[in-house]
Amino acid sequence: MPFSHIVFDLDETLYDRRTGLMDEISRRITLWLQERLSLSPQEANEVRQRYVHLYGTTLAGLQAERPSEVDVEEYLAFVHDVPVEAYLRPDPALASMLAGIPLRRAVFTNANVEHALRVLRVLGVAHLFDAIVDIRALGMCPKPWPEAYRRMLEILGVSGPACILVEDRAVNLQPAKRFGITTVLVDGEPEDGVDFTVRHILEVGPLVRRLLTEDVPRGTSAP
Repeated sequence: MPFSHIVFDLDETLYDRRTGLMDEISRRITLWLQERLSLSPQEANEVRQRYVHLYGTTLAGLQAERPSEVDVEEYLAFVHDVPVEAYLRPDPALASMLAGIPLRRAVFTNANVEHALRVLRVLGVAHLFDAIVDIRALGMCPKPWPEAYRRMLEILGVSGPACILVEDRAVNLQPAKRFGITTVLVDGEPEDGVDFTVRHILEVGPLVRRLLTEDVPRGTSAP
C-alpha cells in the first residue's frame, strides 16, 4: 500500500532537544506536583518519573492514581505556560523539508493543541500541517498506550500501512508497529520497533523520498 500520511511527534522531534524547552516544561510539571500535592522537590521528581515510567505521562498517572486531585485543563495550562519564543526560532530549513514531502502531514502529541500551535507557529511551519492530534483528541489516552495510535489513525482516516510516524523516542514508536505503521526515530539508536533512524529531523525528507521511490531495507540509518 502506498504511503498517504506522515505523522510527526512535536516536542524534541521537530526541534532539537538541546533548546531546553522540554526541560522547562518538565520543571513546571514538577512544580505543579509540589504546589498541588504538597510534595518536596525530591518527592515531586520521584512521582513524575514513576508516573512517566508506568503510565507514559505524568498526567496519565495523576488521572489513574489521584483523579480527584487533578483538574486536567488547569494542569495542561500550567505546565505549558512557557514562553516558547524564548527557546525556539523560525526554522526555514525545516519548513522547506516539510513542504517537499508529498504526503499529508500531521502532528501527534501528548501535549494540548494550544502548545502545539505555539511551537509550530514559532518554528514557522504551522501552515504545513493538515491536522494536530493532541491529548484531548486522544481522549486523554497518551502515547505509548496502543489506544492512542488507534485513535490517531481513526481521526486521520488512514490505515497503519499507509502511515509513517516520526518520533524522538523509541518507546513511542514500538506500539505503532502493531498497526503496521512505518517508524522513523530521530537522534536515537536503532532498536526493536524502529524501522529507520535519522540523525536529524532534516534527514526525514530524503528518507521519505527514498521510501516513495525504492524498496529501502528496514533497519536503515540515514547516511
